[in-house]
Amino acid sequence: MEGVSNNSFIDKMRWQEDEQAKFEDPSQRQRLEQEDFFQLLTQQLNMQDPTKPADNDQMIAQMTNFTMAEGISELSKQFTAFTENMNSSQALQASTLVGRNVLVPTNKAHMEAGGTASGMIATQQSAQNVRISVKDESGSVVRTINVGDIGQGTKDFQWDGLDEAGNPLPEGKYTFTANARIGDSSEELPLQMNAAVQSVSMGGERGIVLNLKGLGGINFADVTEIS
Repeated sequence: MEGVSNNSFIDKMRWQEDEQAKFEDPSQRQRLEQEDFFQLLTQQLNMQDPTKPADNDQMIAQMTNFTMAEGISELSKQFTAFTENMNSSQALQASTLVGRNVLVPTNKAHMEAGGTASGMIATQQSAQNVRISVKDESGSVVRTINVGDIGQGTKDFQWDGLDEAGNPLPEGKYTFTANARIGDSSEELPLQMNAAVQSVSMGGERGIVLNLKGLGGINFADVTEIS
């Protein structure tokens, strides 16, 4: 009996299948499925040369490689679907924030005429004589807020929008700086400020971005509190 090449049989059958697929409906599948693979493997066993049977290790390797490829492909599809669902869920959640206030890591705030501004101080240890200076867009200090002593953790604060003389300040962007004495040294403490969400942008390199009134965009993941 003329020997049959075990190594080239599947490739030959795959080529025949691909050639036939060219004349079939484009909507029909044109790739080797797991069921097709095992059918071809069965035909290979039936047509093999009895004097040169297929090597068991080679057969197992073929089956393992195909199964692994199928598994990786399926895992990739599931991960892609999971990512798309996560993005859709985040986008839906972010869209509900329009018109609401969020707390974000920044030392700037947009204050409307006759309005107020609020935020949070964070410290990893007790701080004494905490003072917050408020600067307008020209860099001039318009108000100093005496917070006093605070313990480890966070401390809310609010500015009434007035200068030192009690006059209301105009609408604009204001910068806040918190200084305190910690031990024997004077240190600046990190701040987070409340801001109004005007709109939401999606699909760019930064992912989901919240556009804050008077402050610009910030990543959705950076939001620490919603009110």
